[in-house]
Amino acid sequence: MRPLKRLLSTLVVLGVTLAGGARAADVEGALRVTGRLMLDGNAPRDVTQGPLGTNNSDAVFSLLASGEGRYTADRWQLVGRYDAGARKYLLFTTEDVLVQAAALEGSLALGSSMGVGLEGRAKDRRGGSRAYSDLSASAFLEYVPDARLALRLRLGAHRFLYRPSFVASFGSPEVGFLVRYRLDRRHAFFASGDYGSRRYNDSRRPPPNVQVPWTGRREDGALTASVGYSYKGPLALGLTYTFQDLSSNSFGETVQRHRLAGSAGVRLPWKLTLLAQGSLGLTHYPDGVFFSTDIILLEDDEAQNSLALKLARPLNAHLDLELSYSLYGNQLQRNDLSYFRQVGALGLTWRL
Repeated sequence: MRPLKRLLSTLVVLGVTLAGGARAADVEGALRVTGRLMLDGNAPRDVTQGPLGTNNSDAVFSLLASGEGRYTADRWQLVGRYDAGARKYLLFTTEDVLVQAAALEGSLALGSSMGVGLEGRAKDRRGGSRAYSDLSASAFLEYVPDARLALRLRLGAHRFLYRPSFVASFGSPEVGFLVRYRLDRRHAFFASGDYGSRRYNDSRRPPPNVQVPWTGRREDGALTASVGYSYKGPLALGLTYTFQDLSSNSFGETVQRHRLAGSAGVRLPWKLTLLAQGSLGLTHYPDGVFFSTDIILLEDDEAQNSLALKLARPLNAHLDLELSYSLYGNQLQRNDLSYFRQVGALGLTWRL
């Protein structure tokens, strides 16, 4: 909890210092801590050609802390967030994991509709089979003519470090945009796109049976495009379609993905809230080769079809009781490999 408190304190101190005593200022902050007891049906996340054995199940304890702060002055704003989480397995201790993530953004208004700013993000994952550090920083230009429309253009750099195999690490310049349009107080739309030219610490892989020399560093072009819709009313809804294209000069590393994700939330009797999330994905490997875990390194959870349900009820003004169930699955047609995992959890969330 100390890193979180230091971050929130730093945000406020920086805000007061930079504002120089500005009168039109506002400070906001929030803190959330969640503990869960879980049963993981596929703790090692095995991909198999047959049914999974019961020995893949394990009990897990999970702890997640999140804090965010915002300082808004007359012409500028500073926003920060810090998350820390840990999972401890009873039997599959090699899957124990510690994750930290931080984000900081500062923006300055230039007139009534234009703004500029800087943003930085960092994430570090230790333990398990996917230990990595993911770092990015960018400058952005924002155009907000009114409360209904917002457009952001950004230019930045991205560095990804994969510890189990450093050859999967890369650096990349990136460009991107984000458009938000609010039709009215209940209906909103967004569209976003990003492109990065990734340069890896590995040589490109030659196609099978190539006799001529095959040299050079692996380079990928990473394109991501998304469109989405949200509704806020008696029923909260969200729907997002994402297309990803990773074009590589290394054989077997090119991949294309289509992903449709949706979410819904509704209030029920007895102060209950039901939340649901689901996703369907279609992945295509033009080279028709292998199932590589390197391709999904940036996915916190599985890049699979999924369904998650959560039922929550407040016990008092600061404490919630949660019951959740998640299901993940996929089938690889070419090699008859299948993936299946289900996780049930009982948890408590403390809010401030």
